[in-house]
Amino acid sequence: MIKIEHLVKRYGDKTVVNDISFEVGDGEIVGFLGPNGAGKSTTMNMLTGYLSSTSGTVEIDGFDILENTLEAKKLIGYLPEQPPLYPEMTVEEYLNFVYDLKRCKLNREKHLAEIAEVCKIDDVYKRVIGNLSKGYKQRVGIAQALVSNPRVIILDEPTVGLDPKQIVEIRNLIRTLGLDHTVILSTHILSEVQSVCDRIVIINKGKIVADKRTEEIATAVEGNRRMSVRICGPQKDVLTAIRSLDGVYAAEAVGQQDMDSITYVIETSEGLDIRKPLFHLMASNGWPIIGIEAMGANLEDVFLTLLGDTGSKKKKKSGKKEG
Repeated sequence: MIKIEHLVKRYGDKTVVNDISFEVGDGEIVGFLGPNGAGKSTTMNMLTGYLSSTSGTVEIDGFDILENTLEAKKLIGYLPEQPPLYPEMTVEEYLNFVYDLKRCKLNREKHLAEIAEVCKIDDVYKRVIGNLSKGYKQRVGIAQALVSNPRVIILDEPTVGLDPKQIVEIRNLIRTLGLDHTVILSTHILSEVQSVCDRIVIINKGKIVADKRTEEIATAVEGNRRMSVRICGPQKDVLTAIRSLDGVYAAEAVGQQDMDSITYVIETSEGLDIRKPLFHLMASNGWPIIGIEAMGANLEDVFLTLLGDTGSKKKKKSGKKEG
């Protein structure tokens, strides 16, 4: 559905997007992830035709975004980081304005009513946009992107500035959109993409550093071994014993006590398998291991590693003997 090849954007001597290429299949929800200033919004603006590229191509269902602009843009619904709203209009007036602007041919009343229902804005349909909460304004922004039923929905930082309840609501809406549309979600929030996306593309300093399925993203780097272990025994003594093992640089209790067992997450040096020494150590103290499961690196660790930030790891190592 979307094909990006060797995309570059320069401003004078500064390269903001540096030769990136990736594809998004029909019906995928893809998270476009990176720190602030990584080139996410610039890429989104080129992808939607709001900004021309220095070189490279963007195709939407075979239409080049610069050479076949109208055909390509008809397939795209876009929510920029700042929703393009008119605060003096009511929601109804605004969506009708967008309907006319996009020259939509669908049944006006039925189409806009369906969008309002999907975005859960029917209860504010007659209200002035300027009087709505931030969460409702975001919903109206997403609603305008859905007018004309485009095949591709592009959302740039859709939950920025929202409270936790509003964030959950917008994430649920994105999941719903993914049932019938191809969705690209640009964000710097790790939990955002992990909760709603099928695939994650990570960009840093204008270059793609990872492109993986969400469940496989931990394999994008060779990192630390993480495991979840359930052990019967006194928590403080068990933690002290685990942390005494060679190669363990972090261990913490993460679960509530269930009967006489507690769950611990243990992180070890790369390539080290501590299962046997851990078993022997726990057995020698009379603390049975009743469950063990490999976890791999979490998304935050992967993100920091891919961006070359080892500070988090060093901090964990220095805190090995704490608490």
